[in-house]
Amino acid sequence: MNDSIVFFDSGHAPALELLGGKCASLVSMTAAGMPVPPGFAVTTAAFDRFVDGSGLREEIRAALAEIDPDDVACVDRVSARIRAAIESRDVPEEMHGMLRDAYGTLMSRFPDEVPVAVRSSATAEDLPDASFAGQQDTYLWLTGYPAVREHVRRCWASLYTSRAITYRLRNNIPEQDLSMAVAVQKMVNARSSGVAMTLDPANGDRSKIVIDASWGVGEMVVSGQVTPDNILLDKVMLTVVGEHLGDKHAELVPDPRTGSLVEREVEPARRAVRCLTDDELLAVAALAKRAEKHYGCPQDVEWALDADLPGGENLLLLQSRPETVHSAAPAAPAAPRASGPAGFSMTGLTSSLIGR
Repeated sequence: MNDSIVFFDSGHAPALELLGGKCASLVSMTAAGMPVPPGFAVTTAAFDRFVDGSGLREEIRAALAEIDPDDVACVDRVSARIRAAIESRDVPEEMHGMLRDAYGTLMSRFPDEVPVAVRSSATAEDLPDASFAGQQDTYLWLTGYPAVREHVRRCWASLYTSRAITYRLRNNIPEQDLSMAVAVQKMVNARSSGVAMTLDPANGDRSKIVIDASWGVGEMVVSGQVTPDNILLDKVMLTVVGEHLGDKHAELVPDPRTGSLVEREVEPARRAVRCLTDDELLAVAALAKRAEKHYGCPQDVEWALDADLPGGENLLLLQSRPETVHSAAPAAPAAPRASGPAGFSMTGLTSSLIGR
């Protein structure tokens, strides 16, 4: 296919300028043989052609020139205007055709049509020195080409959320170097999921791995909506140093009747037990170590256990990005945790400082 579409397993170089941070990582990890759900990137080349060909580039530049970054209402007005312009502008039929063909090729890998996630992948995100990720949109459990087409456009528009605009202005990230790719990826029917960090975010100790895990799809862990299980492991021995069982009061699961994700209360018996077996816990830790070795620096990893796959094949890697808080500093002897593993969960840290 041309440079508008890149499949994760195509062997394409994981070029940040073409794929954005998230998609470049998915391509890189797929090439390394890691268990990444299949999908493709709608590249920055497609976004740039749309913006330039529709005349939006000058319109966006003029709107941004009006912004006072200290005036929240002004930023919100400009953001809404730009996003509405992107979502309403006609996309060339040729571009629709390429997206439709790519979606059809992805669906041909499965016996039946499967739900997908549509995830933003900006060129300024998932970098070792930037906590830009999470400022654009992600859409989960979408079925059918019309929904994918609509939400790719929404991801493009989310390059200009109020939060993203303000972040770029305050960190001097130039508009002319900015672009957006979009990941279209098979959705995981997660029995349990979460995040793993290959250092202890409480104190920067690189000899530890910390795993937050809860039932269902991981968005509730990432956003801090549930109190997950929090497990601290020794990185070399993969032994549990400490753990705290979270309440895990709710889970995000697919509703077969509506074909969408719904929030469901978790029954008391499942709240009271860890949502990972010992073997699954070790597998998540080993996968996180593998990602760290691949990238050569501490990683913040999203993972899920797919309820539709057999044990031993059901652990999937959804994303890995550089940890940006402690790893920027030289490695040093770690200070003790303030209150032990039971008193700290990394969920709030990863969602607010590293983002999704």
